[in-house]
Amino acid sequence: MALHLIHTAYVHETTFDALRDRIAPGARIVHHTYPDWLTEARENGVGPDLTARLAQVIAASDGPVICTCTTLGPATEPLGAMRIDRPMMQAAADLGGVAVMAYALDSTKGPSAELFQQVAGPDASLRMLDLTRHWDLFEDGDAAGFHRALANDIRDDGAAHGGDCVILAQASMAGAAGMLAGLGVPVLASPELALRAGLDQIEG
Repeated sequence: MALHLIHTAYVHETTFDALRDRIAPGARIVHHTYPDWLTEARENGVGPDLTARLAQVIAASDGPVICTCTTLGPATEPLGAMRIDRPMMQAAADLGGVAVMAYALDSTKGPSAELFQQVAGPDASLRMLDLTRHWDLFEDGDAAGFHRALANDIRDDGAAHGGDCVILAQASMAGAAGMLAGLGVPVLASPELALRAGLDQIEG
């Protein structure tokens, strides 16, 4: 049995392979990467045709499936996959207090905020931090510059310092977490938390 990952950027394959090698050497991961699906979802939403393609990939998988794209995530859970950000949102809810959610893509803002409120409760405190101005760096392949820009803005933002944790809404943002060690509050990123949850399903 393998853990299957649905991506919309090839860079995530390297990220998750490295995580697997560190925390569960030998575990079998299968990547399904479709960059055009994020473009389609951003332009037209996740319509019936795209949902059918997602369903086909999920149904054909021989193990648990994680969708690593926050934009597509809500459409994949009813089909049997796990959203990459669900374990992270649960971790934020468990911490309590005020969560500051940084996001770098407009299409993830709504789904991410809705999932947090669903997991933490409608009265949980959430502040949104718009970092969409840096998304072009990621699209241009400058992951290091993207992560530096995110970390700098989060570090400089008063809302982050006033919160009890910082949530990096998208998997693509995870590289900024290591640059925020001195922030003084937990910084939550989704890839490792989701991978551990997926591997638990295989081992269970």
